[in-house]
Amino acid sequence: MFKKVHLRLTLLCAGITAIIMLVMSLCYLYVSEQGLYRNQFQAFKNDINTISTNLEQQTVISMEWLAKMEAQGNYRFFVLDNGVPFLYNQLTDPVHSIENNQLLLESREAKDMLPSHSSSIIVSDSRNGALSHYEYEFISPSAGTKYYCGVIQTGADDSMLEIIVLSSLQRLEQQINEQRVRFLLIDIAAIFLLGIFSWFFTGILLKPIAENQQKQAMFVAAASHELRTPLSVILSAAECCKDAAPETQEGFIRTIYQEGLRVSSLVTDMLTLSQSDSHHFPIKKEPTELDTLLMNCYEAFEPLAREKSILLSIAFPEEALPLCTVDPERISQVIAILLHNAISYTPEHGQITLSLTRSRERFAIQVQDTGIGISDEDKKKIFDRFYRVEKSRSRKDHFGLGLSIAYEIIKAHDGSIAVTDNKKGGSCFTVTL
Repeated sequence: MFKKVHLRLTLLCAGITAIIMLVMSLCYLYVSEQGLYRNQFQAFKNDINTISTNLEQQTVISMEWLAKMEAQGNYRFFVLDNGVPFLYNQLTDPVHSIENNQLLLESREAKDMLPSHSSSIIVSDSRNGALSHYEYEFISPSAGTKYYCGVIQTGADDSMLEIIVLSSLQRLEQQINEQRVRFLLIDIAAIFLLGIFSWFFTGILLKPIAENQQKQAMFVAAASHELRTPLSVILSAAECCKDAAPETQEGFIRTIYQEGLRVSSLVTDMLTLSQSDSHHFPIKKEPTELDTLLMNCYEAFEPLAREKSILLSIAFPEEALPLCTVDPERISQVIAILLHNAISYTPEHGQITLSLTRSRERFAIQVQDTGIGISDEDKKKIFDRFYRVEKSRSRKDHFGLGLSIAYEIIKAHDGSIAVTDNKKGGSCFTVTL
């Protein structure tokens, strides 16, 4: 399932980003191309204005001057006297004379079709004495090429000299096409890299979810395993109880009761952890005297420790301690879990110390024992649910949920809980609030 979700999230993340990138690229290309056309047209108008100024300053138009202007601006010049073409183009370019005549005809037709008020065709008109010029854009039907056309007119109506200047946009369009190809290649490479990045990025995002699902599956499997044993004992005892003599039924009933208590304890622990997972962990904080709270826990577990010939001691700092805002019932539950574990795994004549210290704004509660200890590998997993050190798996009164509950309670208090080795042997659990 996670592979499909991973793939879909990758496609979604990369797809949305790629679409945004493509739209931005298209917008940039549009703005850039429009700017190139505007700049080219403005440069063409400036050249036409320059040519017009030069014409005003000379009385003779020589073929040499026309050829020089054509080469300088990569233009084509057509000179007409009262609409009749001169022989300039046939003399300078006899090979392409037919093509030139066709181009001249098309440009004049485009000029005649030029609307007086059009928002799609840019027209500029300037007058200086008897000379005028204007510029427009047209597409040659025969060549399929876009041109800028400038028409310079001078003289009276009965004797009109007309110079038509054409500037091909073929080079500009080639530049624009090259730019489009570059952007296309860049976008393809970016989408490829984006897909790789999205795959790893979504994998990182899904990793905690996958781990959480795996933990839930392990939790359900472990809970089922833990429930199966006491339920099997209860069913067996109940089956035997039916056919047993009255004097032996009491033993089976006692077994059913004890195993029922085990199931009830396990279900209570599982509900506590379920509340933590759903972020509905009940915490009711209030100012609490931690030394009094620890003393109550000590008095509750001291008889149990004495029964196992274990010395349970308690230690407080000499100075008075301020109140700590915690949930007293939950903190008592944590200390009870730690003391219960310590008593369970400490051999006879061992020692357990419950202590409270304060450093600046932090309180530290420690439970030290001289028990069997915990290996470094087990320390990493000791707070996992249903995890129990191999040495203690045979104990029926431990399900491996106590330290998980303690961890969740301290986490809800924004504190920390950790385990280290006791210098005298055994373990030392430290709760920081």
